Amino acid sequence: MKVIETGFKDLWVIEPKVFGDSRGYFFEAFNAMEFKRNTELAPEFVQQNQSKSGKNVLRGMHLQVGSAAQAKLVRIIQGSVLDVVVDLRKEEPTFGQYYAIELNAENQKSLFVPRGMAHGFLTLKDETIFTYSCDNYYNPKAELTLRYDDPEILIDWPTQNDLKLSVKDQAGLDLDKVLKKMYG
Repeated sequence: MKVIETGFKDLWVIEPKVFGDSRGYFFEAFNAMEFKRNTELAPEFVQQNQSKSGKNVLRGMHLQVGSAAQAKLVRIIQGSVLDVVVDLRKEEPTFGQYYAIELNAENQKSLFVPRGMAHGFLTLKDETIFTYSCDNYYNPKAELTLRYDDPEILIDWPTQNDLKLSVKDQAGLDLDKVLKKMYG
């Protein structure tokens, strides 16, 4: 397993070593000991979630705040996504910036997302299966949704046409409103 820096504090790309032969493949999707050795972080995951989506489904940009904040380890089982995080940690030099990476079933990469970042993804293929482990339980009262198209952040989504969004995601808040709810 290779752990790759992103330029954002505690945001890590994990690239597994895949062992393949005529039968298929095997890899460790996550190894806590190796992750801690490379990052000095030791997340304890308590919840695992999975979604299946058609092409052009945009889910996000979600985060939980306060004592319900979550770090996540995200990856693709089938299909492909553009995975995006926005750093909402005021004390970080990357505050207000976003990071994007393609995660897919071919590259088998994962992304570790620390607490304090809004997270979302756009499916690039039909029948995409996305899974993520969380270090805290879901709390709907602590959830915020940042606009996927916030004019201050300007995420470069590969398409703006035919996006499929939930009602909740269509009603995402502007960056300044999210920050007021986070920091008062």
